[in-house]
Amino acid sequence: MPDALTDNLPNSLTGSPAAPQAAASLRVILAGPRGFCAGVDRAIRVVEEALRRYGAPVYVRHEIVHNRTVVEDLERQGAIFVEELDEVPANAHVVFSAHGVPKSVPAEAQRRQLDYLDATCPLVSKVHREAERHFREKRHILMIGHCGHPEVVGTMGQLPPGAVTLVQNAEEAEQVKPVAEPLAFITQTTLSVDDTAEIIDVLRRRFPHIDGPRREDICYATTNRQAAVKTIAASCDLMIVIGSPNSSNSQRLREVAERAGARRAVLVPKVSDLDFSLLDGVGTVGLTAGASAPESLVQEVLAELGKRFQLQIEERQVTQEDVIFKLPYPLA
Repeated sequence: MPDALTDNLPNSLTGSPAAPQAAASLRVILAGPRGFCAGVDRAIRVVEEALRRYGAPVYVRHEIVHNRTVVEDLERQGAIFVEELDEVPANAHVVFSAHGVPKSVPAEAQRRQLDYLDATCPLVSKVHREAERHFREKRHILMIGHCGHPEVVGTMGQLPPGAVTLVQNAEEAEQVKPVAEPLAFITQTTLSVDDTAEIIDVLRRRFPHIDGPRREDICYATTNRQAAVKTIAASCDLMIVIGSPNSSNSQRLREVAERAGARRAVLVPKVSDLDFSLLDGVGTVGLTAGASAPESLVQEVLAELGKRFQLQIEERQVTQEDVIFKLPYPLA
């Protein structure tokens, strides 16, 4: 186990003699990578830097990322989260969330002369540019994604109504009747890699000339976290995924774990939400976190497990991530 992982853990987590002698043994496999991705880290830094530079309050349209712990921490620093711009007073500073927004939102901010910062993940912005290119080239666009998710709303909102048709699963891909051809497809960045591949296969079979990215638009972080879960799931009696219920990438991790062989997988926002009775009879636990969940939540779960069990912890890392996104103008 890497020293960096064990240095911050109490003795009871590392299997040292200080652990309770009567405690049952529990094997914990940590999936890596896990937790924050570059887009989430950037979005949080946007809010923090705006607070530092402009002072509180700074308004944020929607949750900056889908994690209540992150949101509550930023609220303590002076951020105010709102659903729509009509809740933002005149002359205020406002930040748009990492998921992206329809073009109507910055247009409204400009009309009201609000100072706004766009924290949209650059990989989501890349999908926006793809959609605009397809539209310019007169292709009708099929978007693979989940209805109502902020990223989907934001992406479809880059173009006029009717320019994009949403496809949520393979069944819809089999039935969709595009309003026009030629066709192109784009995808939400936080989908199941396997489910998306299945949908794309259906679309390519039905529409052989459909245009699309060389690889699906699922981001590197979503892909890596799902790959990490797949490597450990079959070894786990229980997989714990740290993440919020409204986090698409976290929900997908839970689904991937079950499909990859975990006997059971649960999504837990934070340690106080974990039902420890699920650990009855469990010998091996897998532990990961969605891309919007901070590592501190993982450490809190480990700490609570260490109060109940003699832990043997190992970490399986499928790849190293070194992606860093610059802050947007004018914060950069």
